[in-house]
Amino acid sequence: MQSPTPRESAPAPIGLGFGSNVGDPAANIRRALQEIEARGIARISASSSLWRTAPWGYTAQEDFANLCALAETRLSPAELLSALKRLETDLGRTANVRWGPRLIDIDILFYDDLESEHADLTLPHRELLRRAFVLAPLAEIAPDLVIAGRRIADAAREIDRAGIVKWDAK
Repeated sequence: MQSPTPRESAPAPIGLGFGSNVGDPAANIRRALQEIEARGIARISASSSLWRTAPWGYTAQEDFANLCALAETRLSPAELLSALKRLETDLGRTANVRWGPRLIDIDILFYDDLESEHADLTLPHRELLRRAFVLAPLAEIAPDLVIAGRRIADAAREIDRAGIVKWDAK
């Protein structure tokens, strides 16, 4: 596997969101974190606890394990997205029902303080401040982070957290 080509500039701080509800969700997320570093995609600086989340959208499926991580990358946003999508595929993710079961899902939550909207990637993630399964774990590791004018801890405290609890997986 060829490593992504790094940018020449300083590393950019990023936030990543992980989800899984197929097979061993905790192991799937741990493997994705390991592969991100092994492939030189990013250097993980912090990761939250795992959180168990009831599915939404398509609800006839198992609960999800979710986790957020802070990292630094030298990849551009487009290179980062491409590398993460390739990783998802390499780990076994296949096309499925929207919001349906998945072996691994990796979202770019933010990329430095970049704000952009493109067909393939919107930064910060357009749903970040509306998803308890992102806000709860992100608030655990970056409570004072401000995105779109909102402090993450405040957004997490104000959102309905029904159906989301810390996961006891080992």
